[in-house]
Amino acid sequence: MNHLTNQILTFLREIGISYSLEPINSETFLPGLKLRAGTLIIDVEKLLYPGDILHEAGHLACMPQAIRNEMSDDLESGDLHNGGELMAIGWSYAACIYLGIEATVVFHEHGYKNSSESIIENFSEGRFIGVPLLQWLGMTYDENQARIHGLNPYPAMQKWLCTKRPE
Repeated sequence: MNHLTNQILTFLREIGISYSLEPINSETFLPGLKLRAGTLIIDVEKLLYPGDILHEAGHLACMPQAIRNEMSDDLESGDLHNGGELMAIGWSYAACIYLGIEATVVFHEHGYKNSSESIIENFSEGRFIGVPLLQWLGMTYDENQARIHGLNPYPAMQKWLCTKRPE
């Protein structure tokens, strides 16, 4: 396992994202990754892009624990998981900044339906994807709310895991 993967896994362990290193013998949306009952399953032999770990972890991190614990396989379409995609993008960018790794690690050229360059450009220009939803969950603050609370704004995170209960 390479240094970058180890760095990401250490981060996940520190913030409380459950993962297991084990073979995956089925088709998956991202090579070497799948979700099983709130645990990120990682097949390091099939994993092509270590940054994909952060993105998938973002899906888990941005859901309340009750939902997180039920997340398995491919995520179904719907408002919850569509919003979850935006949050996972914002969360994984914040994780890149926190870990001191390039955004291209997560937003690589083989992902995001050929929009990774555009996503990186948006973040570098301060057009932050997913922040209103992350803020609604109390995980981070935009500049205005951070100023009010006397905290650092996004991409600084107040919480890495969603603790808000579903309404």
